Amino acid sequence: MTVAGAIAQVCAKPVTSAKARLLARDAIIDTLACMVAGRSDPSTKTVFEAFALSGSAGEALLVTGKTSSPMLAALVNGTAAHALDYDDNFLPGMSHASAVIVPALLAVADFDKISGAQLIDAYLAGLQAQALVGAGVGQAHYTAGWHGTSTIGSIGTAAAVAHLLGLSEEATARAITIAVSYASGTKGQFGTLIKPFHAGMAARNAVEAALLAKAGMQARHDILEGGQGFHSLFAGDQRRGWKTEAIIADAEHIIETAGVMPKRHPCCGSTHLIIDGLLDLMREHHFTAVDVESIEALVGIANYRNLAYPQPVDEMQARFSMQYCVARALRQGSLGLADFTPQAVQEHADDALLSRVTMLSYSADEERIVQDKLPHRVTVKLHSGQVLTASRHFAVGTLQQPFSDTDRFQKFMDCCGGMNDAAAIYAQLLKFDEAPDLKPLKALFH
Repeated sequence: MTVAGAIAQVCAKPVTSAKARLLARDAIIDTLACMVAGRSDPSTKTVFEAFALSGSAGEALLVTGKTSSPMLAALVNGTAAHALDYDDNFLPGMSHASAVIVPALLAVADFDKISGAQLIDAYLAGLQAQALVGAGVGQAHYTAGWHGTSTIGSIGTAAAVAHLLGLSEEATARAITIAVSYASGTKGQFGTLIKPFHAGMAARNAVEAALLAKAGMQARHDILEGGQGFHSLFAGDQRRGWKTEAIIADAEHIIETAGVMPKRHPCCGSTHLIIDGLLDLMREHHFTAVDVESIEALVGIANYRNLAYPQPVDEMQARFSMQYCVARALRQGSLGLADFTPQAVQEHADDALLSRVTMLSYSADEERIVQDKLPHRVTVKLHSGQVLTASRHFAVGTLQQPFSDTDRFQKFMDCCGGMNDAAAIYAQLLKFDEAPDLKPLKALFH
């Protein structure tokens, strides 16, 4: 059995766990909210103007309005979902998994016929596939500079689309192998408009790969594990790989064991452990920005490389600036979408607090020795001379510290509060696992 065949076999298994389905529902709603919030971002507008305006027949809904082909809908909506970097993280895939999976599925879904349960089934298939693909290349794939959202995301999401289209296991395996030829995208683009495009590109890639498989396109069956295949070219750590017997072994779904991580803050996830640790210290010790002499943030190597803008000049760079994010959180005790507008960055990027924030990373040897991910540590020195330190392995939103119902609703309203009846739409979305169709989602596309 090939690796693609084993992944396809796992993805065909029904997921009946109530916990898994509830977590999937929450992830889908979170992604829909991020997609709405990002529809007016310059990255989304650019993609829409470059492709959708030129005309493409189709009934797939665009979050920017109008309809187009499934491929263009996936491209536009995926870009919107990732545009503001408010969408969830998925550590096993080293990806923004849901920002790829959800737009890809909606692009091929008949909103009048596909049930909410079918959407959740396909989402869970795609998430499991991303995890299994990611396991074969390991964290070194991401550290080397590959953007897992558009590499692993393209491949794993092809399995999700194939599931929703009702393809056989054999055709699903072919969709996965076809998608390997689409895998691309480097983290060197972080902080630019092309970064959110990676999610849209991956969603489009997945749709095309699944449709090609449905039409009978063939690809090399062992392209994940074989010579000159995905592993040999993309695995930073060549010691890793896949064992098909481990892939097909019965286990809890990845959403229950690792989970997706919805974001509490609308900025790069590499900042979140530090921000959460800082907010922990502020609550415990009751200090404010005027009390702070300096802040030191210790993060992983990949996280350090992601945050390349100590003095951001626009909102995209601000989302990838530890200094800006820490300074805004320290000033306000929170972060929201309003902190990452062009006007906000122009007003706050010269804040003297930015120069008091230092970022360091673990050494390669330290990361190599420790098997588990090292904690991020924030150290705050106050003018009084007091030194405060907090370490975090997990951000707010993880399985270890999950969002509350209030957290989820507040984030939805932060993203969609400008829409008419946003609260009523949210209440409807909470029930969509039992919904006979996806018509309640249409309100988000006006």
